[in-house]
Amino acid sequence: MEGKTAQGVVSRRGVWGWMFFDWAAQPFFTVVTTFIFGPYFVSRMVADPALGQAAWGYGIAAAGLVIAILSPVLGSIADQTGPRKPWIGFFAVIQIVSLALLWFAAPGSGVVPVLILFAFATVAAEFSIVFNDSMLPRLVPGPDIGRISNLAWGLGYLGGMIALIAIVLFIAGSPETGRTIIGTKPLFGLDPTTGEDARITGPIAALWYLVFVLPMFLFTPDAAKGSKAGPAVRAGLLELRATLGEVRGKAGIFRFLVARMIYQDGVNALLALGGAFAALMFGWSITEIGVYGIILNIVAIFGCWAASRLDTAFGSKKVVIVSLAMLTVATIGIVSTGKGYTLFGLLPLPGSDTGGLFGTPAEKAYVVFGLLVGLAFGPVQASSRSYLARSVSVHDAGRYFGIYALAGRATSFAAPFLVATVTAASGSPRLGMAVIILFLLGGLGILLPTPYPAARPDD
Repeated sequence: MEGKTAQGVVSRRGVWGWMFFDWAAQPFFTVVTTFIFGPYFVSRMVADPALGQAAWGYGIAAAGLVIAILSPVLGSIADQTGPRKPWIGFFAVIQIVSLALLWFAAPGSGVVPVLILFAFATVAAEFSIVFNDSMLPRLVPGPDIGRISNLAWGLGYLGGMIALIAIVLFIAGSPETGRTIIGTKPLFGLDPTTGEDARITGPIAALWYLVFVLPMFLFTPDAAKGSKAGPAVRAGLLELRATLGEVRGKAGIFRFLVARMIYQDGVNALLALGGAFAALMFGWSITEIGVYGIILNIVAIFGCWAASRLDTAFGSKKVVIVSLAMLTVATIGIVSTGKGYTLFGLLPLPGSDTGGLFGTPAEKAYVVFGLLVGLAFGPVQASSRSYLARSVSVHDAGRYFGIYALAGRATSFAAPFLVATVTAASGSPRLGMAVIILFLLGGLGILLPTPYPAARPDD
């Protein structure tokens, strides 16, 4: 595959280097945010699990607020300075240091410093994604954008799954037995009783990112150098103001960005809080949450592979709509499942705990709904990225992907904040998680009449 861009011809190696960014970045979201460290924080660092979920939600909300404010500014500045790699490198240092320091998040230690480190890592990761995403229109021709975007996302889930499998098999131990799921002692002499098997995920994600982001730096061509930093900041801020006014005049793009602002908020909250919610509902250990995450990532890889073909055949919009419908059904199923029932009691689940992983019928039902999440949460994000990439020009990619990041984060504090607030006020994590459904349905309702590509006039 050779793509002619403003930079010339991008080789396969250059495209694969860009795709490997997702491989490098995903373990942070998989093992730290969702399936290992996050549930550990909620269930073991804080005495009251409901307050733990609330604190974790507020931490995510704070990071989201910073991302919402600064992402479009940085996107516009990047368009003026030109190259994206220096920005990615700068934020990589912040992300790697913050993740490495999570090792010190022992049970009973201060919650606020841990949340600050996690927020720094999240902000740095998301800013890096803004710059990486804005490189996509320069690398491949328009018809290939959806396929490459979904394949890169699938590659990311593969990387996250491999990291998660390694942690579950060789590192995550039972506090009762001190053994992993395969019966061995955790590597490096880690002590599960003090949470070392969960805390090590921060340094592991940092090292993984450091190693595997290198192909993008070495092989993927960057934009030509533009203005110096000082003038670029001034010009970027002026350009941002002009872009915001320009977007308001483009009804299709504006509607798409508003829709994504709402549904992505729900998707982010579901991904960030889903593992912790399972730990609270069923008392899952790190091993059980890890196995659940592995199942979801296996399904996610298949979902992204299928979506890469469906996106090319039917367009990004249809993939996003179907994915949002699946996520809505899955979230309803997850929050309606309890001991002995699912779907709010309409479907009783007789049977006793058989022991082992996912021993009760309710846990098995939860896993089934989780399969829908796994199938849909990759395509909804990857095809949203290709939706916009097909709707803007190469030269406008940086500033529009900055606005795109804003649309994905402008209210990203809202869903975690509402989940945390409803949970804290009601004492019910189930009611808190139900808030996510409103965001998914609201975004879907706005997206349905939006043109595709978004720059095309309404029919």
